[in-house]
Amino acid sequence: MWFIPSFSPDLSTENVVVMDFAGLPASWTCLLPWHQEFSGKSIIEPVGKCVTMEKPKTYSLEGVRPVIDPTAYVHPTAVLIGDAIVGPRCYVGPGAVMRGDFGRVVMEEGSNLQDNCIMHAFPGMDCVIEVDGHIGHGAILHGCRVKRNALVGMNSVVMDGAIIGDSAMVAAMAFVKAGFEVPDGMLAAGTPAKILRALSDKEIAWKEEGTRDYQRLSERCHATLTLCDPLTEVEQNRPKLSAGESIPLFQTKRE
Repeated sequence: MWFIPSFSPDLSTENVVVMDFAGLPASWTCLLPWHQEFSGKSIIEPVGKCVTMEKPKTYSLEGVRPVIDPTAYVHPTAVLIGDAIVGPRCYVGPGAVMRGDFGRVVMEEGSNLQDNCIMHAFPGMDCVIEVDGHIGHGAILHGCRVKRNALVGMNSVVMDGAIIGDSAMVAAMAFVKAGFEVPDGMLAAGTPAKILRALSDKEIAWKEEGTRDYQRLSERCHATLTLCDPLTEVEQNRPKLSAGESIPLFQTKRE
């Protein structure tokens, strides 16, 4: 058994945590630099520092294992089962689920699957996000195809056999019924979703910038994301994160 200690600035002996590192993944072998070896265990002084993130939850099914490209970032709370494939430079957010237990689920290069999204498909069908596809928080993709540079908005549902065309968008909270097709460069919205209009070049450029921000987020997470104790109060001159230059779509319409 092992656990992450709840760190405290009190360094008295009763607050020293003894941890057994037997069987831990290699990425945890330097959990903290401030340890002493003692009888085959590590004594960790509770110094309140950040530690390395654990690996995402991946499960083999009938001998088929998920695939994650080394340049992709998959959050440790995401779940990948069976025939799930994450390509280069992808981002998979906290709580996302890729269930490749019936059909194959695929993220192609540079795509993102944000917090609490779900990908699944019927047996013999694939669910695919093509290159630079962008899936907003809480969306569900079931046996559909999101084509190159397309966007599916937050909390939308895209059903079996539906196709979201190149550089097309599905508005937030939409329901795209089975077999429905959104043509290239068009906007669909509503329940059930209907084609509203063609997207402007400005709207497509806005989408592309947001996707680049998520591609950069993958790099940022690989470089600096760590598990840590929170501070107890806001420090003076607290920095803000440098997360990119994308802005909400409604603001672009005011410019």
